[in-house]
Amino acid sequence: MEGMKETVEESLREMRETFASGRTRSLKWRKAQIGAIYEMVKDNEDKICSALFQDLGKHSTEAFRDELGVVLRSATVAINSLDKWAVPKHSNLPLLFYPAKGKVISEPYGTVLVLSSWNFPISLSLDPLIGAIAAGNTVLLKSSELSPNASAFLAKTIPAYLDTKAIKVIEGGPDVATILLQHQWDKIFFTGSPKIGRIIMAAAAQHLTPVTLELGGKCPTIVDHHTISKNIKSVVKRIAGGKWGSCSGQACISVDYVLIEKSYASSLIDMLKPTIKSFFGENPKESGCLSRIATKQHVQRLSRLLNDPRVQASIVYGGSIDEEKLYVEPTILLDPPLDSEIMNEEIFGPILPIITVRDIQESIGIIKTKPKPLAIYAFTNDENLKTRILSETSSGSVTFNDVMIQYMCDALPFGGVGESGIGRYHGKYSFDCFSHEKAIMEGSLGMDLDARYPPWNNFKLTFIRLAFREAYFKLILLMLGLKR
Repeated sequence: MEGMKETVEESLREMRETFASGRTRSLKWRKAQIGAIYEMVKDNEDKICSALFQDLGKHSTEAFRDELGVVLRSATVAINSLDKWAVPKHSNLPLLFYPAKGKVISEPYGTVLVLSSWNFPISLSLDPLIGAIAAGNTVLLKSSELSPNASAFLAKTIPAYLDTKAIKVIEGGPDVATILLQHQWDKIFFTGSPKIGRIIMAAAAQHLTPVTLELGGKCPTIVDHHTISKNIKSVVKRIAGGKWGSCSGQACISVDYVLIEKSYASSLIDMLKPTIKSFFGENPKESGCLSRIATKQHVQRLSRLLNDPRVQASIVYGGSIDEEKLYVEPTILLDPPLDSEIMNEEIFGPILPIITVRDIQESIGIIKTKPKPLAIYAFTNDENLKTRILSETSSGSVTFNDVMIQYMCDALPFGGVGESGIGRYHGKYSFDCFSHEKAIMEGSLGMDLDARYPPWNNFKLTFIRLAFREAYFKLILLMLGLKR
């Protein structure tokens, strides 16, 4: 560990020196680095897909959709938009401050730490890295040890493409993360669980370091069968895709549980069963297009959730587990107890509880009893229900009549609230995430009040000057017959 401490200290020293040199403030440098990330992904598509398959069993189509494509899009948007993002924003100051001028400039924080997650090890590493570089920072990326092949790829390949004095990658587990968090950073960006998020935030508090925490939570999906019955087949496909189609449910924005009126639950289940088979075949374990569970520990956790006798009694589809092959079958539960662990912990796996209510409006009350989720999904055309969801619940985002697409839209911010996270990123919001917005005000010496006050009373003089201006402008407005 002593050698790791020395490595971290040396890396920090070099990155701080690079930032102090001013090199990373150049828009040309930023674009070149982001362009290099784009080229790195394009040049190594096969290697990345291979690493993701080895780590998580991801099919190449899923890998491109959720990982490579996300990075390529983010890089393209950043390169094309950076000139506009970096322009100072001029402010219209109140008349009181005339003839002063004001503007806001975005400046980089300095040296930032990005701690990425294992479930999307490429996109959740490179997407925030693009934002940090776009803002002009130096960056140390700590990739996840739970996706070792993707982590090794990043550690080996990034130095071959990017400025190694400004952007560094380090591998390792919790012991390495502990060493990193003992140092002072100008910003910390973390993607992971609320449990680890609390540790990150506590460590950051020691240095008053700003943090962005991208966490998770139990993302509910409301199905208002009354208003969407004509499109129920599409609804079922989207729920199935949002539960099992992205890393086998190991995604912070995946569908965690479904809320539906009791009279429609059986028909929903009857439609989900053949949909699962159409997606993953009669034997999903051998299909090659259903991601594996990350580790044996994660399989054991999911097995523990299902082994609650009350939960076992609610299984209506699936439920088989192969710990050696890191496989949990797509599973549907009908009305597991609301006080069971599976209904009070983010599932993060291919298990879908369906919770029935007497009236779909009751679903809002159930959502409000749980911590604020990263996303709420609702299939409904009832404008009153939509209004109630927006006004009575709190979540990182709300998506109507679809699932997970909000993550792909760079025009919208992505982030949580409460236990689902702090801060936001994607597109321009990534640039803002890694920038400090500095207020600039330029006064004028052309308008002043000659008052004979000692130097130590300049503060009082400032208020007299402002009061004089306020009175002066009020007089002008009154003379013009206007009211202020």
